[in-house]
Amino acid sequence: MRVAVDGRALRPGTAHRRGVARYVRCLLEALGETEPDDEYLVVVAGAGDPEPFRAPNVRPVRSRVPGRLLFGAAALARRPRLDRLAGGCDVAWAPAPAPLALSRGVPLVLTLLDLSFERRTDFGRYERLWHRLARPEQLTRGATRVICLSGPVRDAALDRWDLSTERIRVVPPGAGKPPGLAEPGAAAGLPAGVTRPYLLAVGALEPRKLPGVLVEAHRIARSRGLEAALVFAGDGPLRSELERSQAAVLGHVPDPALEALYAGALALACVSRDEGFGFTPVEALARGAPVVVADLPVFAETLGEAALRVPAGDADALAEALLRLECEPGLRERLVAAGREVVARFSWERAARETRAVLAEAAS
Repeated sequence: MRVAVDGRALRPGTAHRRGVARYVRCLLEALGETEPDDEYLVVVAGAGDPEPFRAPNVRPVRSRVPGRLLFGAAALARRPRLDRLAGGCDVAWAPAPAPLALSRGVPLVLTLLDLSFERRTDFGRYERLWHRLARPEQLTRGATRVICLSGPVRDAALDRWDLSTERIRVVPPGAGKPPGLAEPGAAAGLPAGVTRPYLLAVGALEPRKLPGVLVEAHRIARSRGLEAALVFAGDGPLRSELERSQAAVLGHVPDPALEALYAGALALACVSRDEGFGFTPVEALARGAPVVVADLPVFAETLGEAALRVPAGDADALAEALLRLECEPGLRERLVAAGREVVARFSWERAARETRAVLAEAAS
């Protein structure tokens, strides 16, 4: 089977910076190893060479046309077509809704990581135009098969767009970025200025993630005796605002430093108002760090009793949870033990097998 992949999330300069990039790279590596006779042609636009893949049957196909020009032309002129850029295919895979053009008759498998783009009001002008051109509802309705990373995402898509249930499959991913880039607990690998104890938040510094609520909760908890500092690993439009708080804002950090941050954290906080899966809590649990998350349906499904859950946006409840993690005997150990069972449920190998089955189903 020959698969054309929309690889825009992996274009040089953006890879590793977004959850979708982690998802695409990890899944493609596993797909390549699961079915070595398949071919995965990953179309990446713009200057610079994309990072190579371990599996020889997963190959980048570089388009020298700048990304914005390529995607805009695909949306408006229906050219160039993804399948033709890849040199032909049996099926196309789009890991997220995006401006896309395909030849007539080419089956499409579309992945929905979440539907936050349908509810957000904080997009800038370019982002609003991008989503208008992407036509996510039209793209989803036209897809041969739709993959959702969790049950809540599937339910939201069915409710919002009134889709046919026969075309939707839930395929949970693996547990984020596989461990092993740095030795667990390697304190020497912590970024300069970071010392224990600290609470960690990883990801984009954008309104959907509610980092301001975490800052306020941390301030309240410190006034009640919390010793741990607060560290953000990530970047985004709210960075300058957060840098004016007492939190340490590191920006994007390399993977070995992120490994050390996970391993050394008192806990990871993920308090977004909307998530489709939530890679960072699972990554943290895989490295032995307990987590506190917003009480969202997706975390009830993916994490169960392996996380403290608080109402999204409730700084007081979050402050109490942070204090419990530092002061309550045995709580962190119980959460980490439950987390081992959670992490064991998520496998990139299984995700690859199930995704490959959906691709083959669409191709046939």
